[in-house]
Amino acid sequence: MKILIPVAGIGSKLRPHTHTQPKALVPVAGKPILSHIIDSLIEGGLNDFIFIIGYLGDKVEAFVKEYYPDINSTFIVQSPREGTGEAVWLARDHINPDEPLLIVLGDTIIEFDLKEVINGEYSSLGIKRVDDPRNFGVAEVDEEGFILKLAEKPRIPVSNMALVGVYFIKRSGEILETLDEIIKRNQKINDEYNLTDAIMTMIEKGTKVKYFDVGNWFDCGSKDSLLETNAIQLKRTASEKKVMNYPNTIIIHPVSIAPACDISDSIIGPNVSIGDHTIIRSSIITDSIIGSYSQLETAVLDHSVVGSDSFLKGTSQSLNLGDSTEIDFS
Repeated sequence: MKILIPVAGIGSKLRPHTHTQPKALVPVAGKPILSHIIDSLIEGGLNDFIFIIGYLGDKVEAFVKEYYPDINSTFIVQSPREGTGEAVWLARDHINPDEPLLIVLGDTIIEFDLKEVINGEYSSLGIKRVDDPRNFGVAEVDEEGFILKLAEKPRIPVSNMALVGVYFIKRSGEILETLDEIIKRNQKINDEYNLTDAIMTMIEKGTKVKYFDVGNWFDCGSKDSLLETNAIQLKRTASEKKVMNYPNTIIIHPVSIAPACDISDSIIGPNVSIGDHTIIRSSIITDSIIGSYSQLETAVLDHSVVGSDSFLKGTSQSLNLGDSTEIDFS
């Protein structure tokens, strides 16, 4: 079975961080978003991956090859980017049409019962009930759990059941055939070929598709959601507290501090992730993500995201700084 992960998007809502790195490699709780996704799938016994890359795709490819050398990985460039439907269709020559296909969007961290899904009798889609589903694909279902109708970002949703970005297709050929039809008809919405349209076409042709509830769903698409995800993930690993001895420094767990950091005369935490080789002096950092190879001096930061290779001195703020930024408030 193939796992297809689209990671071609530009991540505009996470700028300035996505000016210099793809959204999937933005760190959360000590490792990139993409690592959270890959690790969970590997733990479930899966090893055959297709990555649809685009914006800064060379960085995604280099990351996967360096940190996951033992998985089978294929990289396909999507340019121009014309939606998740096209992303799946581009991989058609690398997918056996008679085998299952698992599609997981590369910018969200989703918890679900992987074995139950891939061993299920039917194709199935991950669902989470939300207060306002207008920005998501929305499903209408029957009493037996089968999907009756799908709509992409409807103005007036028929339900509050949002698609979260996990799609299990029992026979890959079915989705590839309907995507081929949609692309030949140039059936776009907002200049994109939508995966939900292809799945709806499958259903209209008689394929039974069920839904499954997911547990936690972390859409890391903005600064606020990224920091919320960081805090929740850190709390889950709170039992893995490591002894951290830094001069005249108080560590308030949960935190994730990478190796080779130089920290002194500071208060760090709670809910702080710090990348490797970062220097922090005389600072107070709470509820924040700090990138690698950065330097902070006499800073008081809360609810902040600071990119890699950045320098910050003398401020009390809530900041969102991209990579290679230098700010001196002293």
